[in-house]
Amino acid sequence: MTALHRFLTKLQGEAAVLVRVESTKGSVPREAGTWMAVFAHELIATIGGGRLELDAIAHARALLGGTPLALQINYKLGPTLGQCCGGEVELCFERVHAGDADLLRTRLTAQIMPVALFGAGHVGLALVNILGTLPMQVLWIDSRDQVFPDALPETVRCEHSDPVDGAVAGLPPESRVLVMSFSHAEDLDIVAACLRRQRERADLPYIGLIGSKTKWASFRQRLLARGFSEAELAHVTCPIGVPGIGDKRPEAIAVGVAAQLLQGL
Repeated sequence: MTALHRFLTKLQGEAAVLVRVESTKGSVPREAGTWMAVFAHELIATIGGGRLELDAIAHARALLGGTPLALQINYKLGPTLGQCCGGEVELCFERVHAGDADLLRTRLTAQIMPVALFGAGHVGLALVNILGTLPMQVLWIDSRDQVFPDALPETVRCEHSDPVDGAVAGLPPESRVLVMSFSHAEDLDIVAACLRRQRERADLPYIGLIGSKTKWASFRQRLLARGFSEAELAHVTCPIGVPGIGDKRPEAIAVGVAAQLLQGL
């Protein structure tokens, strides 16, 4: 269960204070937009830990108890809290209840990266298990029937598409696309569809293709023959994943790919 789902579920039974990082300056534990939900006896998510979080929890619980306190505070981490990172964090405190759930879902989901994953093979499954724990909304697509597992993270939605490249046109804007189908022919068609969409809308920040440099050399020639330019092909990342990971197990590849996506957050 994701932190957001846990938050909104628990909110149905009791009020909370949403603590959000409004802005930052210098070296700080977490970036702007990070949030934490403070209930009377439970915390969900984190704004970075340490003394900053400890003070924020105390402030939020005092607000929950009805004490009239500031709803926005600037924390100087070094002089005020003795934290070595030494930057500044502006925190906002907002009392919320069950009636706010829909608005909160919209606000907090807007910070989640959309990912389109083509291919329900071993690496795809390993990736879904990792991406399901991160601030990402995954659309998992395959041309084959009955290939998706029954148990999935709640942030993953499955879609059957035949032809599989037909799903590209309907991807959410700003999707990061991962191409790893069971077929090189399908992979080529998916990449071509992504490049056509990028040419028309320029709204796919990342197109990643699983495979070796040799595979990409072959794909590159075929895509050039289909009329794509060198500049357009430069938008494709192949091989995918952060460099330096030699382990070819699906789980290791998935870790490298997830890390590469996080670099773009």
